Amino acid sequence: MRVRGRLTWGRRARAGAVVTAMLAGVLPPAVVLAPGAATAAAAAAGTPVCQVRDDRLREISGMVATDDGYVVINDGADDEARRRIFFLDQRCAVVRAVSFPSRPRDTEDLAIGRDGTVWVADIGDNDRSRSTVGVWRLGPGAKQPVLHRMTYPDRPHDAEALLLDASGRPLIVTKGGSGTVFLYAPATALRPDASTPLTALGQVTVPSTTTSNPFSFLGRGVITGAASAPDGRRVVLRSYADAFEYDVPDGDVVRALTTGTPRITPLPDEPQGESITYSRDGRSLLTVSESAGQPAGTRSTILRYPATATTLTAAPSTESVGPLSPTAVRPAAGEVGGGEGGRTWPLALGAGTVLVLLGLAGVLRWRHTARR
Repeated sequence: MRVRGRLTWGRRARAGAVVTAMLAGVLPPAVVLAPGAATAAAAAAGTPVCQVRDDRLREISGMVATDDGYVVINDGADDEARRRIFFLDQRCAVVRAVSFPSRPRDTEDLAIGRDGTVWVADIGDNDRSRSTVGVWRLGPGAKQPVLHRMTYPDRPHDAEALLLDASGRPLIVTKGGSGTVFLYAPATALRPDASTPLTALGQVTVPSTTTSNPFSFLGRGVITGAASAPDGRRVVLRSYADAFEYDVPDGDVVRALTTGTPRITPLPDEPQGESITYSRDGRSLLTVSESAGQPAGTRSTILRYPATATTLTAAPSTESVGPLSPTAVRPAAGEVGGGEGGRTWPLALGAGTVLVLLGLAGVLRWRHTARR
């Protein structure tokens, strides 16, 4: 949300969340110089699908595709009119808006069940101070969603990504900061009248890349969205810079994420990319960015990138897959040993610190300039 050229408290907090993680020691300076970083020289922008023109949708943080169009939500907006579950047609026009029975805290992602139930992930926690997080369930034909609260077993986490496993159980993917994120799921069946404990299921380390994005190296190490393919045989995690696709041949989403090797689709220079979904035929990845804080007249635009159906076994390449492909899809780079998140700390800590500070200054300068 833009207010006279200044960031709101919520957007300032989100913009600084990755920086906070770095300064806390979660994100090592080696991310800048990681020798296994995947290149993105051939990365191309996605193909525009449609433009969201409703002024209530300025901070889109989650999206799912449906047979008739799309469902989207805003990040925890200060404006009450924006706290809705919005249904769009195939031209991105709002055709329905469902209100929440009580105020959500920080809605960050969406998922859709096989029965058409819409799941809203109220899991954002920039300050890592929430005693509970929640998911809202909107069943087919329901007038309002139902809230289910959950509690982490260890400590509060900031999270922006939600998946459903083969049984329909929600899986929370934390935001991270170094390329390593954690998976949590309800330990028991969800109930609307109680807080359900979450259980830790493992961690995921995504490969480092060099894809251009507004947050530089900081934006490549956080997970801002997730989605499952309609047939359940693939899932995707996204950062501000890239999409990481995993095969799920046996329906075990957790094992796929914790042991699989992803394919990388660059999502270059999206203004603030927090949303991703599969098209209904499973052939494309669809993304959308927030438009708040962007130049006057900017509208959120759904972009299309080609999805990949099977694991690639060829050697990594910086060439485009084909002349008609709007983006390069490449196998993941190998993990780099040592340190948290598989990154190696630089030997010269002083030099690494200088690089981090220079990168931080560049990010903050970009964010300040973009909102003037």
